[in-house]
Amino acid sequence: MKIEANSVEDYLNQVPEERKASFGKLYETVSQNLPSGFQENLSYGMIGWSIPLETYPPGYHCMPNTPLPFINLASQKNFISLYHMGIYAEPDLLHWFVNEYPKHSPRKLDLGKSCIRIKKTDDIPFELIAELCQKMTPQDWITLYEREFIKK
Repeated sequence: MKIEANSVEDYLNQVPEERKASFGKLYETVSQNLPSGFQENLSYGMIGWSIPLETYPPGYHCMPNTPLPFINLASQKNFISLYHMGIYAEPDLLHWFVNEYPKHSPRKLDLGKSCIRIKKTDDIPFELIAELCQKMTPQDWITLYEREFIKK
């Protein structure tokens, strides 16, 4: 189930009713805990937070002239997805998150390269996600992104 939305508000309104409260709380958790400098938008059919072109003019190397993505949040058919590029690019951050997760949730962590999949909305580790969001500033992400993804 892909949500076709024209704005973040439109996306939030289309989240299935049974997920709406948890998804909304997760959205607020990310929004309220990211350091300043990230810009909220719709990107890749999801709610996203990125570094705007005004801050990082080169943009995303895979799609030039687009903001540098950092976090995306999506309501998908069988789960909620939280994509965090920092845990994909920074092994120490990934290690921290994997070790902290069992302290915050009785559920097994379902993790892809940058994707945290949440199948059961009753045990979302909101405090841990808030802490994860606070760990990287826009400048930290730009530095890491250039080190890991941009060919010199």
